[in-house]
Amino acid sequence: MATAADRFNINSQLEHLQSRYVGTGHADTNRFEWAVNIHRDSYASYYGHHTMLQYFAIAENESIGRVKYNMMQKMLLPCGLPPEKEDE
Repeated sequence: MATAADRFNINSQLEHLQSRYVGTGHADTNRFEWAVNIHRDSYASYYGHHTMLQYFAIAENESIGRVKYNMMQKMLLPCGLPPEKEDE
């Protein structure tokens, strides 16, 4: 059974991880922010792997440079504009 010290250690490690890496989220991360992080991480991964770029270029019948450009444009607003916040 986990002791209180173990739970504190796990929570402090999780807080450290969340403060260090933006994509891991935190308790206040909403659905939109989470989706934006996932999309940007995916595009960054595709951009960094040349074979994936070749695959997308063939599938879209575009040049690799055009696919790179389109991915960079999609990284700006991958999920569209953020939803309007409700005033509480």
